[in-house]
Parts: sequence; structure tokens; C-alpha cells
Amino acid sequence: MAQQGVQLDRETFSCSICLDLLKDPVTTSCGHSYCMNCIQGHWDKEYEKKIYSCPQCRETFTPRPVLLKNTMLADLVEELKKAGLLSQRHEASPADHCYPEPEDVACDVCTGRKLKALKSCLVCLVSYCDQHLQPHYNSSAFEKHKLVEPSKNLQENICSRHDEVMKIFCRTDQQCICSLCLMDQHKGHNTVSAAAERTERQKELEGNQQNIQQRIQDREKDVKLLQQEVEAINRSADKAVEDSKKIFTELIHLMEKRSSDVEQQVRFLQKTEVSRVIEVQEKLEQEITELKRKDAEMKKISHTEDHNQFLHSYSSLSPLSESTDSPSINIRPLRYFEDVTAAVSEVRDKLQDFLNEKLTNISLTVTEADVLLSNPREPKTRAEFLKYSREITLDPNTAHTQLLLSEGNRKGTLISQPQSYPSHPDRFTKEFQVLSRESLAGRCYWEVEWRGEVIYVAVSYKNVTRAGSSNACRFGLNDKSWALRCDNNSFKLLYKNVRTPVPGPWSSRVGVYLDHSAGTLSFYSVSDTMTLLHRVQTTFTQPLYAGLSFYATTKDAAEFCKLK
Repeated sequence: MAQQGVQLDRETFSCSICLDLLKDPVTTSCGHSYCMNCIQGHWDKEYEKKIYSCPQCRETFTPRPVLLKNTMLADLVEELKKAGLLSQRHEASPADHCYPEPEDVACDVCTGRKLKALKSCLVCLVSYCDQHLQPHYNSSAFEKHKLVEPSKNLQENICSRHDEVMKIFCRTDQQCICSLCLMDQHKGHNTVSAAAERTERQKELEGNQQNIQQRIQDREKDVKLLQQEVEAINRSADKAVEDSKKIFTELIHLMEKRSSDVEQQVRFLQKTEVSRVIEVQEKLEQEITELKRKDAEMKKISHTEDHNQFLHSYSSLSPLSESTDSPSINIRPLRYFEDVTAAVSEVRDKLQDFLNEKLTNISLTVTEADVLLSNPREPKTRAEFLKYSREITLDPNTAHTQLLLSEGNRKGTLISQPQSYPSHPDRFTKEFQVLSRESLAGRCYWEVEWRGEVIYVAVSYKNVTRAGSSNACRFGLNDKSWALRCDNNSFKLLYKNVRTPVPGPWSSRVGVYLDHSAGTLSFYSVSDTMTLLHRVQTTFTQPLYAGLSFYATTKDAAEFCKLK
């Protein structure tokens, strides 16, 4: 019975969190007692919820209670231990102690095999195991010492020159210093205590966190709207195709071919619009992921108790990236492809001779269908253009035999000796021209570095004529291609054999920006700055391909630049 009574007393004076005798006991307002470190650690885990609870009765407290040591209970536990009525649950034998894992901090006081440290002291700059930590709890001499979670970085708080603790922050040099540094190389600098600088930086950090959280919310809302737009585009496109099929069935054989044409046009533009929206959606989702990662990083730093470690970690933070321009998204009545149905119905009632004209109107109607997402603005700085950079290679099957391809098929050079290219129907037979292997849709940017007398930087539909020498083949002399003529003195824009002089600074590097869905094609002179040379505004009905055309001088060369 006596033994049972001792056991009862031990449980009565034990902490329900660590299950050991109370150390620095504190009592919550609900009447339950815990070790100071145990209950504080428990509430640290509930920090994000801002609601703190009792582990036993689950009563909640808001705000976080300020707990003071229960001296009466502490004295009682000590008296009972001295009287032999209470004992620690574990004897202090080395076998019962926890030894440090590689990721743990070892006690600096232990000799021989070291035990795992439970706390680090920012005043002593020493880490302590449970046994060697007791004087900090029991002696009044250590009352002002600050204990934190075990840290491997305590030596970073020591000045390497003077072997003194660094408690001062030099704002002039943005570094922590000791009092001797203040009298030496930092004399006359703008300095404050590390704690004061921490307080100021903490406010700045919290402001950045709020900004990130708001941006995350904004981007998540935008992503939802974009998802709704994708669904609406798909529904509208599906309905337009279905209605068009019904109408074309009434026209029997005459309209069967046209029905297929319209379906392909709608599907192509549907794919283009959905791709454009998904592109914006993916960028927003990437930004959300990055913002969440940055928020977690800042949150971790914010909880650092060591002022110097906080300042060190805060200074190493990468700057917050600029917010992606969020397109303006407004919900309004939808009209995507409904006009296609109306146009096809009108065509059904017209004569066959009028059919081609009306089908052209259908194509324009599909292209100009209303969308939720307004076209994003064209980039302004080179950094913004590079976000849309595309790696372009030349297609050997299209190259004229006197064009030598090199640099991984990114560079073309006009030479006198024909190359032994195999016969291919896509090859230019008379014009010194070549097209890219990659098709271009959506928003794309690329740069061409050229040298020689005359080079044409072009974009073209794939069905441009290849055989022979005529305006139908040459870039810029037909309605299937656009070309910027570059020589040593000037630039000219060619389309449908119309040559438009282009004012602007001369450069050996030309940038090309394409926004296929917006019908925009822009040429830039690239040097230290980017200068717009010419912008084409039209309607693209097919994917485009980048092209190069050479005049007649051997050793003229042009290369698609690597931009990533």
C-alpha cells in the first residue's frame, strides 16, 4: 500500500506532456499544471491557429496566456523529492539518456560520449543536455539568460576578430558586430542593437508575408475564373460545331466539304484560345507555388528566436519577384462561336456563287469571337520578351541546297558549293530560303543575329510555294509570308510585294515577337535597348514558321540566338 501511495504521489506531481516530474511548474487558468517548457512547446505548435488549448481538458485560451512559475508547487515538488517521497521516472544513467543523431545538437558540457542538447543559451553561447541545463532553471544567476531550441550556429554570434558576442547591428555595412568593432572599423556608422534591428525587420517580414498571402488569394481567384473560361469556350465551340453539322447536312454534297472546313477552323481557334488561357493559368499557378514556397520560408525565419540567426537568414532571402501582370477578367454574357451558327445559316440560303465569300466571313467571325480574357499587353522590356522566348532550329528538308546549316541547325550561311541534301518536296528549289522546324502559335519571341549585305528575317505559313522562282515563293512578296529586309543601312517590311520603309536604329540583331491569337507580329532592333521597328496587325489563319532568306552574296549568314 505504501508503494502504491508513492506511485500515486509521483503521478500527481508529473507533467502530462513529458510524463516526468514537474520542472518549473506553471498552472493554467483551468487548473492543470505542466512543465514550463512542455506547455510552451505545445502552444508553439498551435501558433498558426491563434487559439491555445489545455492538453488535458481542451479548454481554449485567446490570446496566448502569459504563464508564471508556480513557486509553491515547485517548492513542494522539491521538498517531496528531498524527503525521498518522489523520484524521477528515470535514473540519470547514460543508457537512459538520448544520444544525438547526426541532425541533432550535442551538449557542449558533456565529456566523453555527449548527450543530445535540449536547449541553447544565447548568453552563454553553449548548448546543454537535460542534466547540465538544470542550473539555468534552478539558479537565479541565470534568470536573464535566454534559452532557445538547440542551435548549431551559436558560433556565428561570436566576432571572428575580437572573440566577443555580437549584439550590435551596423546598418551602414548591413552586418552584426561586437562592441569592439563599434570602436574600431565601424566607428561613426549607423548602428542599433541586434534586437532593435530584428524588431524592425520582423515588421517588414510580416508585411511581405501579408502581401504574399494576398497575392496567393488573388491568383487563386484568377485561376478559378480561367478554369470557368476554358469550360465556357469548350461548351460554345462544341455547340457551334454541332449546329454547323446540322445545317451543312441540309446542303448535302455541296456543303459537306465546307462543313469539314468550318469544323477544322473552329477546332483550331478553339485550341488556340484554350491554349492561350491555359498558358496564363499555368503561369498563375506557378506564381502561386512560388509564393507559397516563399511564404513558408519567411514563416520559418519569422519563428527564429536567435536575433542574429534571424538577421543572417533574412539577409540571404532572395528578393520577392515582381507580380505577374494579372489580366483583367470580367464576367459578362458569353459569345464565342454562336455567330458561326448564324453565319452558316445565312450561307445555306444563298446561292453557290456567294458561298466562298460567306465562308470567309465565318472565319473572321470565329477569330473575333468574344472572350472573357482580354489580350494581354505586349511586353516592353527585353526581360519581359524573354519570358516568351522560343528555341528555333532550321528544317534541313526546307533549306535550299546552297544554304549550309550549322550550330545545331540554328545558323544558315549562303555558300557557292551546293550541299548534298536529299530530294524533298518541302525544299526551296530556286530561292535561297529555309523555314524553321517548329511551328509557332500563341505568344513567341526569338532573336536573329545576322551579317552580310542583305538578309530577310521572315515568318510564313507552311503552304508557301517551294518550287521555282516567283513572288509566290519569296518571303514577303505574297499573302502567305511577312519579311523584314535587313541591310547595312536600313530596314524594310515586305508583305504582298509592298515594301514599307522602317525607321529606327540599325542593329545586327533583330527581335521578333508573335502573338498569334491577337494577330500581332512585331519586329524590334535589339541593342542595349529594344526599339520597335514595325508592327503588323492582322488575322492569322494557320500556324506560322520562322524563316530566313538570303539575297545573293555568299558568306551572308544569320543565326537564331540562344536566349535561355
